[in-house]
Amino acid sequence: MDHGGHGMSGMGGMHMPMDLPPFSFGRGLEYSNDPFFLVGCLLALALYGWAVARLVRRGDSWPVGRTIAWTIGVLTVALTMCTKLNDYGMVMFSVHMVQHMIISMLSPILLLMGAPVTLTLRALPTAGRGRKGPRELLVMLLHSRYLRIVTHPAFTIPLFIASLYALYFTPLFDFLMESRIGHIAMMVHFLAVGLVFFWPIMGVDPGPHRPGHVMRILELFMGMPFHAFFGIALMMASQPMVKTFEHPPASLGIDALSDQHMAGGIAWAFSEIPSVLVLIALVFQWYVSEQRKAKREDRAADRDGDQELVAYNAYLASLQARGR
Repeated sequence: MDHGGHGMSGMGGMHMPMDLPPFSFGRGLEYSNDPFFLVGCLLALALYGWAVARLVRRGDSWPVGRTIAWTIGVLTVALTMCTKLNDYGMVMFSVHMVQHMIISMLSPILLLMGAPVTLTLRALPTAGRGRKGPRELLVMLLHSRYLRIVTHPAFTIPLFIASLYALYFTPLFDFLMESRIGHIAMMVHFLAVGLVFFWPIMGVDPGPHRPGHVMRILELFMGMPFHAFFGIALMMASQPMVKTFEHPPASLGIDALSDQHMAGGIAWAFSEIPSVLVLIALVFQWYVSEQRKAKREDRAADRDGDQELVAYNAYLASLQARGR
């Protein structure tokens, strides 16, 4: 294999200013500017920070855990899109798949755990009577039919699955990979699909579709097997399935088919990680909501002198009397 040579760059290599050296994690994590995602990430951190500061100044508290989750979520997007991973991802299927998995499954979960909608609703001032400010518009959007459809599992689960199959197994993927704009659009799409898929499941922020905990767990597991099958399909294939990655630059010293098999393995393995993370979060939320319910019932019992218990004891006494 010619590791140092400047062989033919394949379709994906078209945009590379130079032939990339063989991939290593060190090289993959070097900074590489992507203005769109860099500005987006900085804005996301700045706006969230501004909103938290506004709450704190007002004397309200905001859970530190949420701020940490949001920050890590934004950093995972930056790590995926503003490093050499993005350059290698244009010519290596395996690296592209790492990007896809992080930005569609890990970043959305972390961002949603930051509860950005709740924070926005609390930070934005209410407009005067009869006027509509940003906060009122956001509330309208949350109650809109559009959002009810977009966050419904009958829409999100097929969309989540189609994002894999329809994209990679049709010419659409190659078309998008031909330009920087197409590539950015695809990555934004992955992030957006991940957000609408996990939003009702995570249930941290208010939204139009609010299933119970058991339904959420079912929704989570309905999407995941398709992810695993997609990975297995790539691993089993006997020829390259995506044109973009068919002829990797010779300087990478890789074989297109074995790189595709690796991409399949990454897709298959990664589909389990978010499932476990979300499941832990859901069980924890469930536990917390049960605790709250118990506390509420205790408070109610304190207020009305435990009427329920008195009534229950009277009922038991009546049963006993009958049994005599």
